[in-house]
Amino acid sequence: MEKKLVPCLVSFVLILCSVSHVRSDASDHRYKVGDDVPLYVNKVGPFHNPSETYRYFDLPFCSSGPTKDKKEALGEVLNGDRLVTAPYKLEFLNDKDSEVACKNTLTKEQVAQFREAVSKDYYFQMYYDDLPIWGFLGKVDKERKNDPSEYKYYLFKHLHFTIFYNKDRVIEISAQSDLNNVVDLTEDKEVNVEFMYSVKWKETDITFEKRMDKYSQSSSLPHHLEIHWFSIINSCVTVLLLTGFLATILMRVLKNDFVKYAHDEESAEDQEETGWKYIHGDVFRYPKYKSLLAAAVGSGTQLFTLTIFIFVLALVGVFYPYNRGALFTALVVIYALTAGIAGYTAASFFCQLEGTNWVRNLLLTGALFCGPLFLTFCFLNTVAITYSATAALPFGTIVVIFLIWALVTTPLLVLGGIAGKNSKAEFQAPVRTTKYPREIPQLPWYRKTVPQMAMAGFLPFSAIYIELYYIFASVWGHRIYTIYSILFIVFIILLIVTAFITVALTYFQLAAEDHEWWWRSFLCGGSTGLFIYGYCLYYYYARSDMSGFMQTSFFFGYMACVCYVLGSVPPCFLSATFTVQSSANSKPYHLQYVQWVKQRLAGKSAPGLMEFYVTTFENSGTSHVGLLRSFIGIVCVGL
Repeated sequence: MEKKLVPCLVSFVLILCSVSHVRSDASDHRYKVGDDVPLYVNKVGPFHNPSETYRYFDLPFCSSGPTKDKKEALGEVLNGDRLVTAPYKLEFLNDKDSEVACKNTLTKEQVAQFREAVSKDYYFQMYYDDLPIWGFLGKVDKERKNDPSEYKYYLFKHLHFTIFYNKDRVIEISAQSDLNNVVDLTEDKEVNVEFMYSVKWKETDITFEKRMDKYSQSSSLPHHLEIHWFSIINSCVTVLLLTGFLATILMRVLKNDFVKYAHDEESAEDQEETGWKYIHGDVFRYPKYKSLLAAAVGSGTQLFTLTIFIFVLALVGVFYPYNRGALFTALVVIYALTAGIAGYTAASFFCQLEGTNWVRNLLLTGALFCGPLFLTFCFLNTVAITYSATAALPFGTIVVIFLIWALVTTPLLVLGGIAGKNSKAEFQAPVRTTKYPREIPQLPWYRKTVPQMAMAGFLPFSAIYIELYYIFASVWGHRIYTIYSILFIVFIILLIVTAFITVALTYFQLAAEDHEWWWRSFLCGGSTGLFIYGYCLYYYYARSDMSGFMQTSFFFGYMACVCYVLGSVPPCFLSATFTVQSSANSKPYHLQYVQWVKQRLAGKSAPGLMEFYVTTFENSGTSHVGLLRSFIGIVCVGL
């Protein structure tokens, strides 16, 4: 199943990459003099809260003729884009001076509506030949006025478009409002408005292929590369410290064992084991709620695969600035196509733990991620519909997403589950599990679950928090994130740090003779999501105005989705690495090590230490073997 699925996913990614590069509009972006270049108005909203956006014509703008909605792709709708033909006509290479777009008489209610929008710093967004344009609707005159009731509110009514072209193609466009050509909205009275515009065409040497570079530079992120590299260096130092920390622990254990076996080789075998060796018969006892754990492992493996594919698309340049909806389209489609991975992993792991009702486990796997996401979507969509925001998905889009889930995700999940059930994988612990579990001794407070989660989440968060600032500035701000290569490096560092700290804490837990490590390791691996959640709160409260139920609802809803994904990937993926297996005839790891020590001390021919570990890794005998699994197996069972 996996061998057939991976080539299909790779082929789909390559097709999606090629399609995303060539698709931007029905035309080839080549025009002749006088040709009508498409100009669409998109949305308006308060500058301080980019997640709150409305349709352009929700405000009482006028139009020179009947408006027509642009047909949009799935990702564009999910992104909140609602493109409508604009009242301005910008023909190719045709200059215009103070052209009247339309006229309108604003009622008292419409004046109040515009005034409220101006007071909240509303901006508009348009697209001209797929190039974004921004501008503010008006201004508030606060000069030498201490009382807010004395403020003056003005609406801009004249736009100056400056367009750069290269031969027969549009390269760049900007829109500036005439600060002197305004309409006074201070008083509630009818106002006659003439919306006007001017167009100026200029030639440039910039090629069509490089016209999007401007938006990458305007993100200001490339100008802060030293901060990104500082973050990476800081994370690498954390990785080195953790590596040294783990190496010190293991070398200390090795040294003690060398000393013990060197002094009395025969009596060493008769000595009672301590620490994790004392509970080696309980380490591989099946965890509580194993169905839920297996479902989490399956969902996490799918999310991890989804993340890797998204990074592949980002690194090959699919998600260039303002490629509208490409990211959301990729998320929906790739998540649907990777459902088989979740079903296979969950069912295989559940059957290894001697689970019986694998169908129920498969249903739990399908609902574990989609369930909370669906509830969050229902709440947010209801709020968006109530406020007529563009974040509200149309009924047709909801039907399309449901059909994708029903016709693609669910069948692949079931097929993956059937393949996982029939994979004949058996859980073969390297040591025999005792019939009755040992009593866990009373542990100090700092060895309990919550303090361990705090310790486990702090280090990974400290390795990525600088990069999180730029991500949040892109999600809840007006910056553009373009440095995906650095983000991928930080993601790898996040996985490494999470793995190391989880291994270390699992070691300490087993050393304290606490053999219930399955869920503890899972929770410690996912505790980084709690720190991300807290940083979201700090970032948004410190830099945004969350006045109003809609703003607050959108923030907490989007934040829950982001943190749910970021917090689920590392623990769910890492929890899969904690399934340590070996071949049926292999000896327990600590007995293999004892035999190896005897051979070395007796001067017999024996492999070196590194060769011993490599051989141990290669003989672990599982279909999902990784270096980390075997390493954790040695830590859990004892050297």
